[in-house]
Amino acid sequence: MSYVIAGLDPAPFRRLYGMSDEALATEQVVRMTADSKPGFPCRVTLEDAEPGEALLLLNYEHLPDATPYRSRHAIFVQEGAEAPARFEDAIPEQLACRLLSVRAFDADAMMTDAEVVEGTALEPLIETMFADPAVAFLHVHNAKRGCFAARVDRE
Repeated sequence: MSYVIAGLDPAPFRRLYGMSDEALATEQVVRMTADSKPGFPCRVTLEDAEPGEALLLLNYEHLPDATPYRSRHAIFVQEGAEAPARFEDAIPEQLACRLLSVRAFDADAMMTDAEVVEGTALEPLIETMFADPAVAFLHVHNAKRGCFAARVDRE
């Protein structure tokens, strides 16, 4: 079973790069500086920022479909992130080192299954969930803080 985990497209965030803190505040965005690693996971690069690097904390609609599961939550985007990560049949370290909530959705964006696993157990869970032909995609969330982490698609 082939799968891909891809970072978010940076295009919607570029206009925020370099804005003053005051301008960001009008957009409900907060600039933060990473003070530990892991701890500040960028959703574009799918890497944790190094201490001292700037990130933007913002609200992002990760499931925009018109269903009861429509959802948005806070995410980090490393300021200046330009290249979305792409992991084919591989788990990014950012996910492997965390407790995760994994949610399976069908083609209508209705949840069909969900599990909580250590990141080191993510790959077998992806295979199990994608064994169900009704599952179209997965959403991975950080279980402790609940933030959207990444989407997993069949390759």
